[in-house]
Amino acid sequence: MAADSINEGDPEKVGQGKHEVVDDTTNPQHTPTITTYTAAEERTLLRHQDLTILPLSAFIYFLCYLDRSNIGNARILNSSTHNDMQTEIGATQYQFNIALMVFLVAYALFEVPSNILLKKLRPSRWLAFLMFSWGAITMGLGGVRSFGATAAVRFVLGMAEAGLFPGLVYYLTFWYRSDERSVRVAFILASATLAGAFGGAIAYAIGHMNGAQGLSAWRWLFLIEGAPSCASAVLVWFFLPDYPEEHLKGRRREIALARLVVEGSKRHHRSMTWADAKETLLDWRLYGHYLIYFGVSVPFSSLSLFTPSITAGLHYVDLQAQLMTVPPYAVAYVTQIVASYSADRFNARGLHSAGFALIGAVGFMASALLPPDAYLSRYGCLIVASAGAFACVPPMLGWLTSNVYSTASVGLAIAINVSFGAGIGQIPGVWIYKAEEKDIGFPTGHWVNAAMLFVVATGSLGLRVFYGYRNRKLLRESGGQEVRLYKL
Repeated sequence: MAADSINEGDPEKVGQGKHEVVDDTTNPQHTPTITTYTAAEERTLLRHQDLTILPLSAFIYFLCYLDRSNIGNARILNSSTHNDMQTEIGATQYQFNIALMVFLVAYALFEVPSNILLKKLRPSRWLAFLMFSWGAITMGLGGVRSFGATAAVRFVLGMAEAGLFPGLVYYLTFWYRSDERSVRVAFILASATLAGAFGGAIAYAIGHMNGAQGLSAWRWLFLIEGAPSCASAVLVWFFLPDYPEEHLKGRRREIALARLVVEGSKRHHRSMTWADAKETLLDWRLYGHYLIYFGVSVPFSSLSLFTPSITAGLHYVDLQAQLMTVPPYAVAYVTQIVASYSADRFNARGLHSAGFALIGAVGFMASALLPPDAYLSRYGCLIVASAGAFACVPPMLGWLTSNVYSTASVGLAIAINVSFGAGIGQIPGVWIYKAEEKDIGFPTGHWVNAAMLFVVATGSLGLRVFYGYRNRKLLRESGGQEVRLYKL
């Protein structure tokens, strides 16, 4: 049986994985029976997989992000009549930020166990369970009446949502090769920016329901946006395919298995052991990936939670502030897709991450330097900053999964990456946009985000140089044999 550890396919330990069949020969049903196929057949297979997997995966994450970030809309919804969430639960600015933060604490703690359970319990079953859970919990937020209850419900919501995004990224490694993942991750992640755009529009519409049936509009917001997640969990349970070797049939199945012999995660590989975990935790190059993901998570989280507040600080009032959150997210959606396609196409994930991080940093810097009353210019800078910050993320995740080679290790590495970044890394984003700085343009938030994106750009370039050096070394030592190089 082929080894299933961090060493499996490790460039320095197995000669970079030559293109011979490396599979579990004790499970012939998982061993491909063909070695050749045409480019047209491969395109047909990818198109089938994309149409089967991506729309449903993107829809799942769309609902997840909508239910996670709607508290930012609820915070200021109908604030002009004092019917906003923060006022009605009697929370101070500090307390409300605590309620935002506890979600991220739970998010960080439950990433790794959730990815382990995803493989043990099957993706469709586990993701459907998570989806129904966070939908019901979101609806429960519509009934909270105190800061304590809000914080408690947000913590449980973090537990439920923690496993979704790393789970989806891990799930894609069972279906796609490394140079195909960034754009697919982008398609899923871009649904978050789409959710941000729709979230503002939905909040604007629901804001007009204030007082309906004796409920404030922010309560209706949670009730209405949580219900689709509960209902859609049924679709995920029955229609999300788990693994290509089980879902695909005939020659299409054989092509899928042959394509993924070297690079893809495998359903039949054993689950992670302590030895696998130790190898992954001691692979120090991965901490470079974790660091840059931590850096981009600060602007990612602050924009997710505070874009309505930022637009309100740009002289847009109440419901209009909700509506003006739409353009930054819409531009970010397109930018993410284009950037990720280009990163995979040219094997340049590090350079794309660095370049768009610099664009985002410049947008935030300009926002901080412009006069507080330069509303239109600062709004344009918000669009640029959002596009740059969001476009960094998919190439980073594609880069990480491309350079981790075993089924056990890739699940753990993704979970640690998202836990460290999207969990711990997002906590500072809760605190940097201070309500008392609204009239002077939130300079602290903009400067912190700019600084973190400069860290991302520097770290991405450093990793790119490191991998280039390692690739040259591997080629020198290969003796002319074919080697599997690190992705750049």
